[in-house]
Amino acid sequence: MYLKKIDGPRSVKLPDGSTMTRADLPPRETRRWVASRKACVVRAVSYGLVSRDEAKDTYGLSNEELSEWEGAVRDHGEVALKATALQKYRQP
Repeated sequence: MYLKKIDGPRSVKLPDGSTMTRADLPPRETRRWVASRKACVVRAVSYGLVSRDEAKDTYGLSNEELSEWEGAVRDHGEVALKATALQKYRQP
């Protein structure tokens, strides 16, 4: 079995005891961002699986977009990433 050389860890342990690997991340050609994919990227950045710069480059995200996702998860949980709940959690 051949493992491609990468920067950073291949997997991280989450607080709930589960393991998150790079295989759990959305595909790099993702264009439709549902809440579960956003949450996966935020979790990967938060726990050090990928760096912020790597996530932005891989998925074509702006700094503001990624920061907005992180703030929504921090303030209201992953449910705040749903497009239908966006107005409820947005600050006036």
